[in-house]
Amino acid sequence: MQRHDDRSPRWAAPHRAVPRWAAPRWAVLLLAAGLAFSAGCSVNPATGQRQVMLIGEQGEIAMGREADPQIQAQMGVYPDDEWQEYIQALGSDLAARSERPELPWTFRVIDDPIVNAFALPGGFIYVTRGILTHFNSEAELASVLGHEIGHVTGRHGAERASKAQLAGIGMAVGSVLSPEFAQYGDVVGQGIGLLFLKFGRADEREADDLGLRYMTRGEYVPDEMPKVFRTLERVSAAQGAGRIPAWLSTHPDPGNRAARISQQIAELPPDPNRTRVNRDSYLQRLENMPFGKNPREGYTIGSSFYHPDMAFQLDFPEGWKIANQRQAVTAISPEQDAIVVLALAAEDSPEEAHRAFFAQQGVERGDDWRRGFNYFRTPLNEQQRRIVGLAGHFSYGDSVLRLMSYTRDDKWSPYGKAMERSVASFRRLTDRRYLDVQPARVEIVRLDRSMTLEEFQRRYPSTVELSELAIVNGVAEDARLEAGRRMKRVVGGELPDS
Repeated sequence: MQRHDDRSPRWAAPHRAVPRWAAPRWAVLLLAAGLAFSAGCSVNPATGQRQVMLIGEQGEIAMGREADPQIQAQMGVYPDDEWQEYIQALGSDLAARSERPELPWTFRVIDDPIVNAFALPGGFIYVTRGILTHFNSEAELASVLGHEIGHVTGRHGAERASKAQLAGIGMAVGSVLSPEFAQYGDVVGQGIGLLFLKFGRADEREADDLGLRYMTRGEYVPDEMPKVFRTLERVSAAQGAGRIPAWLSTHPDPGNRAARISQQIAELPPDPNRTRVNRDSYLQRLENMPFGKNPREGYTIGSSFYHPDMAFQLDFPEGWKIANQRQAVTAISPEQDAIVVLALAAEDSPEEAHRAFFAQQGVERGDDWRRGFNYFRTPLNEQQRRIVGLAGHFSYGDSVLRLMSYTRDDKWSPYGKAMERSVASFRRLTDRRYLDVQPARVEIVRLDRSMTLEEFQRRYPSTVELSELAIVNGVAEDARLEAGRRMKRVVGGELPDS
């Protein structure tokens, strides 16, 4: 393989072109909606509170509809029609009991191991498969769906989006790198993400109250709701990174959440119709659902990244932090001042992708490194520094891939060779040990006798620790389990030895 020598790259004249990215259409619709509705107070039908709102209902719906395809593409929809139909039916039933039943309510399961659920304005609600594996009844799921419906009926997202627009910051997010890298976020070409607007504690209290209202209207046993909050508190402390944030990062605890809801439940008037729990039927639905990260979508051993479904391997520099996203895998230096990234390109051919990359505003094309790869640099920033790097595009299977590395110009000397070696390491994966890995999965066991959780772990071993097994089943580590109870265990998911 031909390598570039140590001479300084020769740079072509910059191609001045309009940037490939622009504000998403929903942001334009949002602005138009804001201009169409003059600021004024209206009474929210769910809360009875007066709100100052710049966005009308059609603006809310436009925001959700515009963002929904991006979420599906960037985060992935769980590929199980039965689960998608079940979530849509359950969510629609609860939403029909809300004060805004006419919204185009859409419920989706996102294929992500992180434990979370989130809502967009206009009635677009998402739950992760990670949170589904931590519920132990349909009533628990209904409480979280009710909570997210409450964010929509309470117009919390629309209210915060209004404030964001007024502040001129919008909802688009830049690069995850340091500020000097953020201005070149489009260089990576991963598209425009969405900022999950962190609700305030007042919003969370209101959504909790509304969630309790909707689940009880659905005749679910309300005592299942505080169980969920206790589980979420337990799981958040141990949660790792994923494509979306964890629960507490988007749903701040308003304080004594479980206790406050429990008090409200105690004050509810008796209702003999509130009997729905559906524990066993819900657990049976969980049988064979993937648990945790799915290694079929890529996994790391040491500094090497393996992708079984696409059958490739890529070695990153030692000690760099590797993050695997649905459309890209990145490695960032310990000082967060250099990056190697492999991403799906949007173009139909490597040639088109290469031309589009170097048509970006101010990106200058340098020497060839090898076929399909060139050095590049960006204009000087306010600190009189520029980003320099290596970018290439090639076909692999049915995909067009962009493989690149970059850093500040004054960091190329310490990082350049390591980044070049990393880019050059991309190769086809053929070793069956790495190709044949499978995700861990949930298995449901019905106990034939009473036993402790520790006895359950010994008799029905799981590939997760006892502490995690306790959280997943919603029990204490020293719990005694009654005969006939259905319990979750986690099986499989082992990776090859490094």
